[in-house]
Amino acid sequence: MMRGCTGFCILDIMNTAAKQGSVGAVTARKLHFDAPLAFRGGGVLDQYELAYETYGTLNAAKSNAVLVCHALNASHHVAGWYEDQPDNIGWWDNMIGPGKPLDTSRFFVVGVNNLGGCFGSTGPASINPATGKAYGASFPVVTVEDWVVAQARLADELGIARFAAVMGGSLGAMQALQWTLSYPERLANAVVIAVAPKLSAQNIAFNEVARQAITTDPDFHGGDFYKHGVLPKRGLRLARMIGHITYLSDDAMMEKFGRTLKSGAIQYHFGVDFEVESYLRYQGDKFAEYFDANTYLLITRALDYFDPALAMGGDLSRAMAVARAKFFVASFTSDWRFAPERAREIVKALLDNRADVSYAEIDAPHGHDAFLLDDARYHALVRAWFDNIYTSLNAP
Repeated sequence: MMRGCTGFCILDIMNTAAKQGSVGAVTARKLHFDAPLAFRGGGVLDQYELAYETYGTLNAAKSNAVLVCHALNASHHVAGWYEDQPDNIGWWDNMIGPGKPLDTSRFFVVGVNNLGGCFGSTGPASINPATGKAYGASFPVVTVEDWVVAQARLADELGIARFAAVMGGSLGAMQALQWTLSYPERLANAVVIAVAPKLSAQNIAFNEVARQAITTDPDFHGGDFYKHGVLPKRGLRLARMIGHITYLSDDAMMEKFGRTLKSGAIQYHFGVDFEVESYLRYQGDKFAEYFDANTYLLITRALDYFDPALAMGGDLSRAMAVARAKFFVASFTSDWRFAPERAREIVKALLDNRADVSYAEIDAPHGHDAFLLDDARYHALVRAWFDNIYTSLNAP
C-alpha cells in the first residue's frame, strides 16, 4: 500500500487509518532486568533488556491486560506507528485498536520483542557487558519456554499478576500455548491461531535449509560477522525467500502472480522472467536490510524445539492437563504449513481434559499468512471472543 507513496501521501493515509480505529502514534519502551535468566538449553544472561509497547489503559483492578506474542520476523510493534516513521505500521494493526477485534478502548494490550530478537530486546547484536563486544555466536539458544519466563518477568514489572488473555498467531500462538503450561494460573484465556503443537519433519526441513543458506554465506563468519563489518545478506535473502514461499498457498500465489512475465515476453536467461521471481527477490532484499541473521537462526530453532508433549512421552493430552485457561483455537483451510488437522490435535488434547475450548476452521485461500490478513469471518470470531472476555470482566 505504501509503495511509491511519500510525504503528505503517507500522512494522509495515516490520518485516515487513525479515523478508522488505529491506536495512532505510539512509543516503544525498554525495561532493564538485573536478575539473571538461565536458559533451558544452557547459558545465562546476567542482565538483559526487553523492548515493549502498550496500548489502551490498564484498569484499576489490573484485570484487562492482554499479551500479544509475535511470530518469526515481527516484534513488539504490534499496532499504530511512530511519529518519525509514519509508514512503520504495527504488524497486527488491523486486529488491534479502538473498535477493532481486540479493542484497546476496553483492553490494555502489551507487545514485547522476545530475547534474541533484533528490534530492541537483548539479542546477538547487543553488546555483552562482560566483553564489550556483540554477543554474536555466544548468545544462548532460546526456546519458547525461555521467552515465556521473560514475558512473565515483564508482566511482574508492569504490575500484571494475571492476563485476561495471551494471544498469538504461528510462533506467537506457541507462546500462548506455553503460557497455559508454564503459568496456568496467570491467564484466563488463550487465543491460539494458525499453529501446531510441534513442527512436522517437513517444517523442520524448511527451517534447516534456510539456516544453511545463512551459515554457508561467506560473510557469516560463524555468527561473529559484526566484528568483520559485514552482513550475510545473501544467505538471509535466500532464507527469507524460502520462508516466504511457505507462508502462501499455491492458490494465493497463482492468483497473485500466475505465470505473468516481468517484461511481457520470455527472455531465455537466468535473470528475472516471472513476476513471482521478482516478488521473492524484492522480499528477500528488503528483509536482509533490517533483520539479523543470528536472530533468524535462533527463532527458527525455537520453532523446531517447541514440543510440550515431549516430556510426557509424546502424549499431548497429558501435557495439556495442567492448563486452566479457556481456549479459542483457529486454523485456516489453505495453511499447509500449520494445517487444520494439526490445530485439531490441540483441540482434542484439550477436550480430553474437559477444557473449555472453541475451535474455528476458516475457509480462506491465503495460506499461513491468513492470520495477518483481513477476513471478516475470522475477525468477527476474534471480536466475539474478546466481547465475551470484556463482559465477564465487568460482570457483577
